Amino acid sequence: MPKDQANEEITYLESLLSKSNLPQDLRMTIERMINRVKRVTQLSGFSQEYEHVRKFVEWVTQIPWGVYTKDNLDLENAKKVLDEGHYGLDSVKERILEYLSVMRLKQLKGEEIPRAPIFLFVGLQGIGKTTMAKSIAKALNRQFTRISVGALGSVTELRGVPKTEPDAEPGQIIKALINTKQMNPVILLDELDKASGAEGKRADIMAALLEILDPEQNYAFRDHYIDYPVDLSKVLFICTANTLGTISTALLDRLEVIRFYSYTDEEKIVIGRNYILPKVLKRAGLDPSQIEFSQDVWQIIVRPLGYDAGVRQLERNIESILRKAAKLIVTGKSQKIVITPENVRNFIQESGVI
Repeated sequence: MPKDQANEEITYLESLLSKSNLPQDLRMTIERMINRVKRVTQLSGFSQEYEHVRKFVEWVTQIPWGVYTKDNLDLENAKKVLDEGHYGLDSVKERILEYLSVMRLKQLKGEEIPRAPIFLFVGLQGIGKTTMAKSIAKALNRQFTRISVGALGSVTELRGVPKTEPDAEPGQIIKALINTKQMNPVILLDELDKASGAEGKRADIMAALLEILDPEQNYAFRDHYIDYPVDLSKVLFICTANTLGTISTALLDRLEVIRFYSYTDEEKIVIGRNYILPKVLKRAGLDPSQIEFSQDVWQIIVRPLGYDAGVRQLERNIESILRKAAKLIVTGKSQKIVITPENVRNFIQESGVI
């Protein structure tokens, strides 16, 4: 590497450092790393260490040190956001509003707002666990990000790979802070019960999660790549699971379990008509005036093949109907579609739903 180019690269690293808000002792450590590379490049014009230092500096300076958003603890706003995103689930919403009330009281008294509990949403697929977590983030005015625990192959994906390894990089927790650009996002740890099927790996992942989620430890979480204490105490962690059987007892002891129960057919009809249909209409490019659903057809759309706890299949059914309707309108065969119990099978038969 020519000396001029090497000097440009060193200047680049120094500019990253100067623009960041790193803790002072970490800043001094990185300054020493950059100075060491600078001395070597001045002598030989090249340092094998440069690439490792550059990669480390780029990662560390992207962490939003000291950046926090102010929570919106307005209960009326929170209730509005939760109701807009979900029909029913009243017991779940009530529990969440209770916790927000405690935080609001502390805020009004000028006292330190207590750490939010770590929620574990438990229930079958498709009943709103993930969307409820998103709604909580929206209500609080925090950024949201999701980590799929079920997709983790090893604990290093959570805790990072040390700098000495060839594929060194931070773990998913640090990346979540970088992606949200704040130190107090809502992080969803999805499918906690589906952590690696191998007993040893699952035990390692559960142990790492214990440190990440435990309020007595997570104020100084140490990612193996960053190798510096990172404060996770202001992060709102929400976990989801279908069952509790594979989650360690020690971890469960630190979680606030909130159960999501299956929707009734009556609730699904309201959800389909008032929540899913407007959203899918927009995706399909149709105006509400171009399609009409008779009241008695919803029972068939909701339960075409028997009982289903969630609403994902319901959304697929509505999508199938609207695609068929869009084709009829575009080809000029009809200007307005009316879906009735008599013709509904013609609209979703091709998808194999009925």
